[in-house]
Amino acid sequence: MNPTPFSTLRITPTTSTGRPGTDQAQPLPETLAPAHAPGQRALVLGGGGSAGNAWLIGVIAGLLEGGLDATAADLLIGTSAGATAAAQITGASPTRLLADILATAPVQPPNGAASGGGRIPPASASDNMRRTGEIIAAASDPADMRRRLGAASLEMDADPEGSWKSRWRAVVAGRLPGPHWPHQRVLLTAVDARTGDPVVFDRDSGVDLVDAVAASTSFGFGAPPYRIGGSWYIDGGYRRSGDNADLAAGYGRVLVLSPLGGRSRAPLDWGMDLAAQVDELRAGGSRVETILPDAASLDAFGGNMMDLSTRPPAARAGFDQGTALAGQLTGFWG
Repeated sequence: MNPTPFSTLRITPTTSTGRPGTDQAQPLPETLAPAHAPGQRALVLGGGGSAGNAWLIGVIAGLLEGGLDATAADLLIGTSAGATAAAQITGASPTRLLADILATAPVQPPNGAASGGGRIPPASASDNMRRTGEIIAAASDPADMRRRLGAASLEMDADPEGSWKSRWRAVVAGRLPGPHWPHQRVLLTAVDARTGDPVVFDRDSGVDLVDAVAASTSFGFGAPPYRIGGSWYIDGGYRRSGDNADLAAGYGRVLVLSPLGGRSRAPLDWGMDLAAQVDELRAGGSRVETILPDAASLDAFGGNMMDLSTRPPAARAGFDQGTALAGQLTGFWG
């Protein structure tokens, strides 16, 4: 999900907005329920296309350079490009991942697929934003929004032989250090395209890691849904937000990295923005800090976060930002 320009923020203030959230995510299966673990740490990695993924890697590498190892979290929550990042940092060093971004000339994947999702047939980010915006504006509530987005995505599924799925799965697999779920607890979000229900994958869900990431990054109305067995899925950014920080409920310390700056395209009174989720987490006893793109990072993103050419500058800006913030967050993260 590629938003319009948002305000420049670095760490969320400690004051609460007090806005109630009205969208109650459906209960997760028992094996996926958020673990109540006071004192333990959760790392939330939000979506944000090619630029957002690179920025996340840069920030995490910068934090590590400054003495804070965010990868040591007890829980990682990944959405869309953040799902890719979660799988990457649990299988490879952030320093190595950053070096790979900076050393590799961006090559456009087949048929215009980009980090936050593959668009088959190719569609411009602005056109996708317009169409999904119209769907969101017509929805009566979050559940209705998800159903409408899923239905629109299913109308694009004219690929009965699964050739698009095979191509997109190969692209995703090529980005991951390995095909297996890590030992750390990792939750990756998606939305069931047929029902609009929120979905969370983990290592006990019976879904391969590559498929879980591919589903979370399937770009909604910009691409066909991603099929796993007899189900179809769209981008996890439509579950509740591009961050889905609410899944960290019960964890003592929650660090949120939000490439999209915590913004939501849904009406504020739906309570789907990051600020509402932070309020809920704090009300439940969690300590929460968020890192949002600073001015240099926003400049690096440019006007299209799906543009692969933004990856090196976004990663460098994220590294600088993470390095600068590490000292401020060391006491919080422990």
